[in-house]
Amino acid sequence: MKYYSTRDNSMRVDAAQAIACGLAPDGGLFVPECVPEITEDALHAMRMLSTYQERAAYIMKRYLEDFTAEELSAFVQAAYGENFDDAAIAPVHDLDAGTSFLELWHGPTCAFKDMALQMLPHLLTASLKKCGEKRRVCILVATSGDTGKAALEGFADVPNTKICVFYPKNGVSEIQRLQMVTQRGKNVQVCAVAGNFDDAQTGVKAIFGDEAFASELSRRKWFLSSANSINWGRLLPQIVYYFSAYCDLVSEGRVALGAPVNFVVPTGNFGNILAGWYARQMGLPVGRLICASNENNVLTDFIRTGVYDRNRTFHTTISPSMDILISSNLERLLFMLCKDPAQVRGYMDELKRNGRYAVSDEIRSAVQAEFSAGFCDDARTKDAIARVFREHGYLMDTHTAVAYQVLCDYREQTGDQTPAVVVSTASPFKFAADVLEALGAKAGADPLAELSKAAALPVPRPLAHLHNLKVRFSGSVEKEKMEQIVDRFVR
Repeated sequence: MKYYSTRDNSMRVDAAQAIACGLAPDGGLFVPECVPEITEDALHAMRMLSTYQERAAYIMKRYLEDFTAEELSAFVQAAYGENFDDAAIAPVHDLDAGTSFLELWHGPTCAFKDMALQMLPHLLTASLKKCGEKRRVCILVATSGDTGKAALEGFADVPNTKICVFYPKNGVSEIQRLQMVTQRGKNVQVCAVAGNFDDAQTGVKAIFGDEAFASELSRRKWFLSSANSINWGRLLPQIVYYFSAYCDLVSEGRVALGAPVNFVVPTGNFGNILAGWYARQMGLPVGRLICASNENNVLTDFIRTGVYDRNRTFHTTISPSMDILISSNLERLLFMLCKDPAQVRGYMDELKRNGRYAVSDEIRSAVQAEFSAGFCDDARTKDAIARVFREHGYLMDTHTAVAYQVLCDYREQTGDQTPAVVVSTASPFKFAADVLEALGAKAGADPLAELSKAAALPVPRPLAHLHNLKVRFSGSVEKEKMEQIVDRFVR
């Protein structure tokens, strides 16, 4: 299978080259030339596989034809093992007769980004070998909180790599910050950016687009790649858990094979829910994909109106991983719906110039045929956390709570009682202070311990001793000077 850019479909590359590059040379995102089909018989065969690892290899092989089955089997075994605290890797927790949670936070950083970023280093290093690449690679990451730590954990001390992570200075939780600034590894760099996530993401994209800087790095025998979901090797592993969750629901007898299931996804950069869309296109029986946003509801407005407009107030919320106004992965969806690189290029140019664009009637109708959307402010997020814990004894983090509340709103507005899976993206302990407040308690000196006591749950092992670790990275930078940080780091 070949891959081409959303802005130029004349340049076709193998999967390995797409993964190695991360971002296409023209600034577009790599997409597969076709979407492989999973028939109902194939879905039944996948359901009979005994482990998540087998399911992962089963799905990814269909997109990675230049990787052998033996390679992929080795990668999934290495990526999803004892570094996860649940043997199911992505277990499904049933809340009531029609609602389940897909828990994606049992990995080493307690967030859903582990599902992809424990796999990406294996895919990337293998891709470099397949491409005959002799240079070393520096992974450049902008993070709204979870991607940064997951990428750092995945790439720490991987040979012939370095990783540089930028995060918004006041835009992540204290636990997220501590996870990043205490990161082990000789090949890692972490730096705060004065601004929000969009500032960090824009700065990273500008570095990728600097041809003179790329030439200088190449002279030093280095090149840049990405661990953000703009990299296909990061997005692909996320498709797997939608299939896995559906297989589990069928095996439990909660849905019949072939019956639809709605997925509710808290998302800011649109990568998580886009993976669900790819699963749907492959044949997974998905009813509606419900996009859940916090007060930064640019995606809600886009899905409802067809107008993407980032010219609005930026809100710092208790669900910081969704505090995003430029959703990079939406570009992939636009291309897949229109298959016109010139049209997509026009939208992206308009976004860069004016901060907004309006899609064609055809694209708007196609989006609305598959997606619904809603948003939830901090007060209702906290209310959802308290209500679900009080009524069901189940504790949600602030992002999962946004999705749950949006599901409740959707059901009330539409009457749609299709079985639904809420994609749970982080452990509640990553946002312990805000979860405690939602439960009516005030966080003191040790929110992790206090939440553990209040909820009668153990603190996840990766978070338990964070406050005792040495802070290695305390610097910050203006977004205009981010390239200088990379320049000094990649020597």
